[in-house]
Amino acid sequence: MALLHRTGQRVAVNTCRASPMYLFYSLLTLAFFVTVSPYFGYQALRYRKYVNSFWQRLGYLPVSLNLDAESSIWIHAVSVGEVLTARALLPELRERYPSLRLFMSTTTMTGQRLARQNLQGLDGVFYFPFDLNFIVNRTLRLVKPKLFIMMETEIWPNLLRACHRDGVKTILVNGRISSRSYPRYRAIRPLFRKVLAHVDRFCMQGNESSRRLIELGADPARVTVTGTLKFESLEPPAVRPVLQTRDRVLRYFRISDRRHVVIAASTLRGEEEPVLRAFAKIKLATSDAFLVIAPRHPERFDEVVRMVDSAGFSVARRTDLPIDAEPRVDVVVLDTIGELARLYQIATVVFVGGSLVDVGGHNILEPAIFGKPIVFGPRMQNFKEVAETFLAANAACQVHSGGELEETLQAL
Repeated sequence: MALLHRTGQRVAVNTCRASPMYLFYSLLTLAFFVTVSPYFGYQALRYRKYVNSFWQRLGYLPVSLNLDAESSIWIHAVSVGEVLTARALLPELRERYPSLRLFMSTTTMTGQRLARQNLQGLDGVFYFPFDLNFIVNRTLRLVKPKLFIMMETEIWPNLLRACHRDGVKTILVNGRISSRSYPRYRAIRPLFRKVLAHVDRFCMQGNESSRRLIELGADPARVTVTGTLKFESLEPPAVRPVLQTRDRVLRYFRISDRRHVVIAASTLRGEEEPVLRAFAKIKLATSDAFLVIAPRHPERFDEVVRMVDSAGFSVARRTDLPIDAEPRVDVVVLDTIGELARLYQIATVVFVGGSLVDVGGHNILEPAIFGKPIVFGPRMQNFKEVAETFLAANAACQVHSGGELEETLQAL
């Protein structure tokens, strides 16, 4: 891990003098920030979504992070999926570098909650700063990282430029360049090439992502295909907190072991409707069938509850269920963070969302470790290598429409 050797506290600033492209990017970022401020204000008032995170996103971190210590390792994971993947790194980082503090930043509220509640070995968790020079400079002064680790596709020009200036080593871990994002990166290749020059190592999931990254301007000597870290994140001790007996999970959620449990995981708008149509047919054949819907975004919880109710099913949010009795409803909307992985153990079949709509899919590995039948849609470009591996081994089913999803869920 020679990457952690710092040649100096600060590199001469003129080696990283801002090019016109960086200035243009910074102006665009500032304009975007001003433009979306009304949206953030609405989200704060309506959902209380950004109230606690705003100052941290401006680089003002809480004193509880023990910022007086000398140096640290900073891991950035956007949301839940990246946080779950990053947990595989924590034990070895803690063992190899016991004197360094270990921080994690997230972009989303759900990722923040999961990191705070479920990850062991972190010295602190905070929200990722806006990528404006004065903000990232303030954050770097406070966190004082020797190493900055980005999960998957988190490439931020001003932060990486500042890390390079300050002698902070940077690694992209579990990197991927999807077919969807590749054309966008190509459109800004002159800037992207400069940004990639500030990254010390690229650890990519597969050959295709590696090739695309090199075509975008990365130094081939810095690019390595390491495979997906998501497999590693499912090995003990990372997965141990959710490895409980089926009976214990059934008791925890107060569900009878006779029930046929269908789980729709990480669903997005447009995916719940075909799941509900399929569930209606399943209920005709299996009266004790039970559906758990886990929407990807918390702000949709109420919307999904109304949708289920309109479809004619009895429904409750997870947090509204009685603590001492079995749920007397057909459908539960999972409105908690960190419980989905445990529920996979009692599933009869799992549909993984984000794959019927053009988002790119979500992680299929967690239900797979429990040997559950997995169904996903045609749009799995964000997990292309994993999906192809499972399909080649007949370990998952891919559907291409809502109607096909209905038929497949019924059959399984």
